[in-house]
Amino acid sequence: MSQLIVENLTKTIGEKTLFKNIEFTIVSGEKVGLIGINGTGKSTLLSIIAGIEDADTISKEHPNQYRIAYLPQEPDVDPARTVMETVFMSDAPIIQLNLDYEHVLQALTKNPECAESQQQFARLQNEMDANSAWDLNTKARTILTKLGIDTFDKKMGELSGGQQKRVALAKVLIEPTDLLLLDEPTNHLDVASITWLQDYLKNEQGAIIFVTHDRYFLDAVSTHIYEIADQTLYSHTGNYGDYLEAKALREEMTASTDAKLRNRYRSELKWIKRGAKARTTKQKARIGRFEELAEKVQKEDNRGEMDVALKTSRLGRKVIEANAVGKSYGDQKIIEDFSCLLQSGDRIAIVGPNGAGKTTLLKLFAGEIEPDHGEIDKGSTVKIAHFHQHIPEMESNKRMIEYIRETSNDIEDADGVRISASQMLERFLFPASVHGTPIGKLSGGERKRLYLLKLLMEQPNVLLLDEPTNDLDLETLSVLESFIDTFPGVVVTISHDRFFLDRTSSKLWVLDGGGKIETWYGIYTDYLETVKDVVEEKAPVEEKVQVAPKPQKKRMSYNEKREWETIEADIEKVEADIEETEAQMAAAGSDYDQVRELTEKLDTLNATYETLIERWSYLQELAEN
Repeated sequence: MSQLIVENLTKTIGEKTLFKNIEFTIVSGEKVGLIGINGTGKSTLLSIIAGIEDADTISKEHPNQYRIAYLPQEPDVDPARTVMETVFMSDAPIIQLNLDYEHVLQALTKNPECAESQQQFARLQNEMDANSAWDLNTKARTILTKLGIDTFDKKMGELSGGQQKRVALAKVLIEPTDLLLLDEPTNHLDVASITWLQDYLKNEQGAIIFVTHDRYFLDAVSTHIYEIADQTLYSHTGNYGDYLEAKALREEMTASTDAKLRNRYRSELKWIKRGAKARTTKQKARIGRFEELAEKVQKEDNRGEMDVALKTSRLGRKVIEANAVGKSYGDQKIIEDFSCLLQSGDRIAIVGPNGAGKTTLLKLFAGEIEPDHGEIDKGSTVKIAHFHQHIPEMESNKRMIEYIRETSNDIEDADGVRISASQMLERFLFPASVHGTPIGKLSGGERKRLYLLKLLMEQPNVLLLDEPTNDLDLETLSVLESFIDTFPGVVVTISHDRFFLDRTSSKLWVLDGGGKIETWYGIYTDYLETVKDVVEEKAPVEEKVQVAPKPQKKRMSYNEKREWETIEADIEKVEADIEETEAQMAAAGSDYDQVRELTEKLDTLNATYETLIERWSYLQELAEN
């Protein structure tokens, strides 16, 4: 089993220290979700591990021939190369063989009569046979198709930025690696591709470290969570739900913690729990622990979510009405005869495949483009803020506080209290010490967060959000979700983030890609489950169905019988240890070192408890046979 040991890792950029003397060990099969607010160094850490960026100090230990594949957040591609050439750019011999084969295939396509190309083609076919390289070629094409790329001979320069990212993702997925580093791999993927990638990574044998804002994806894939905070890396055993549970318990034990912050973890736990139910991959005991925790924290303090509510412009009875709206580009119908009536308090998600016209629909409501026919009528009090998928250019030398003050020096919250621009920056996770930072020094996620805050400072009453979750950290997403909870106006959202849509939307506009729009009431996860059930019901059935032989009931082995006799006692002991550790944490007070040690112990105990519960469920099934 290969492993990578990193010690004494320090990185400073300018006057800012991202992390200091951090250390971790990752072994084959571990799937690590890397989290932390924007600007803490998540992308930088991946880049350092990949050998792209230098650290101030670092010690690395790994076996010889340890291979690392890296997907950056913004891949650098050669616009002159084709899709297949890009996928097969590697120093791995079997991938180079596939690249040579693709080159000769292109040459033969252009000049089928070339004798030299014919000879090379025959030779490479034999080499592909001898090295079993056809499997890799098929795998590459399959992965590209699953990621929504079906034109393999197109030049990279002809693809959109999102398509280029998907090709770069396919490239690293076919690499023979010991460690896979993925920076926001779900960006620009539709839900079908995200679900496929989620299952693919869960079955990977090597180690993976990945950064993502998609919390359902994070929860489903991760076996460990690394959190970067306060220049330190904290390691948690288990998936994102386990991390949230442990963190909520720690916050509950800390008397100084704001009760509203604890409620945010409680709220997020509720939705992670719901997503787990939808996937049906969690044991009943695990779901029960989530419910117990949510109920426990709910009783502790029931004062609501984090208070980020702002006073909005008054919204009259008439908001936006669309009547028989249509929009086409050439012969392609994007929107056909769509009518709707938006009302105050609406929370709508626009969903559908890439290219179906989701952004076009949002631009129609924003008034940025005109419909070919029909009309969109807006009320006189409507004030729209349109959060674009690609944020506008910002002056790199302008300081953050100046950028926000261009909109307003202060703003009124929902309770009528005046809040300064500086205080609003702090509410959106920019501490006072960085308010004078030039925008050019911010990370991509920090700039996006700043742009979002500027829009909200305009006090709109209709929010149109186009992929707001891309590149935002989980803390910012929680703040945005809390804001939407208390926002009295209308919110219409485009996103591929299932968790975010579940949290913020109660009605869907489903685009089919041919101009039709269906209205569906409920949350997105329920819609996906319904569609899945309908597809399964419509699956063709053979006229003659072969009845599989009834499987024989599996019996307990001798060792399993002995294990069954003692496992309940083992579970009780671990539960007692968990309770004792929690009590020690409560008594530790402000002794940070002791709290950290107890936290690590609690993570280990929870992981042991999880394993025992799953084993108990398995043995119980055998015992009932």
